[in-house]
Parts: sequence; structure tokens; C-alpha cells
Amino acid sequence: MDRLLISRFTLALGTAALLAASPALAADAAHGKQLFTQKCSICHSAAKGAHAVVGPPLWGVVGRKAASVPGFKYSAAMQAIGYAWTDEKLKPYLVSPRTVVPGTKMVFAGFKDSAQADDVVAYLDTLK
Repeated sequence: MDRLLISRFTLALGTAALLAASPALAADAAHGKQLFTQKCSICHSAAKGAHAVVGPPLWGVVGRKAASVPGFKYSAAMQAIGYAWTDEKLKPYLVSPRTVVPGTKMVFAGFKDSAQADDVVAYLDTLK
């Protein structure tokens, strides 16, 4: 094989590995924003510095410790999970909140299409 072909092959493999390792990279944040507006914004704000609506504000949620927004009354179940929200933690939660955190106060049943959950997570990643 010539060097150019090897370089292109290596680049293609690297790109495929990145996309497989991080679903949010392959997701559509613009579509996620649209879904957030339709499905999530009735209870959650995405604005920087916003206060809780029905649910806690989600600006900066990726990387934030669960149940840590001051002044919001979280369920005991949410307070007990003890981890920070990452893409890998958010996606299953958005697919089935009550399965991931039994006892959560979130009333949304979840995205039945996991690609939609990926898109919403990709949008949440932009809220920094």
C-alpha cells in the first residue's frame, strides 16, 4: 500500500472509533435542541443562570453532580445516586428515568428512540 492510502485508511478508522466511542459526537445537537424545546422545556430551563421551573435548570448539567442545584428539592433517590452527569449517565436516564433512578420525581417517561436521547444529550453538551 502506498503512504497516502494508509493515511486515509488510518484516518477513517480513527474517525469511526471516535464516533463509536462517543455517541454524542455522531448525534445532532440542533435536533436535540428542537426535541428539548418540545419535550423538556415545559419543566426545565436551558438558560444560563435560570432558576428551577418544575425541574432543575439544565445549563451546565453535563459534568455537574446530580441533585446539586441549590434550592431545588430533589427526590431522596436522586440525592442518593452520588455521581456527576456525563453523556454516558444521561442517555440511559433520558431513555428511562424511572428505571435508572427509581423514585425520581421526573414525570417524563423517556425517549423511546435512543437516537433522540443521543441528540438531546448532544444539545445538553452545548449548555456550557
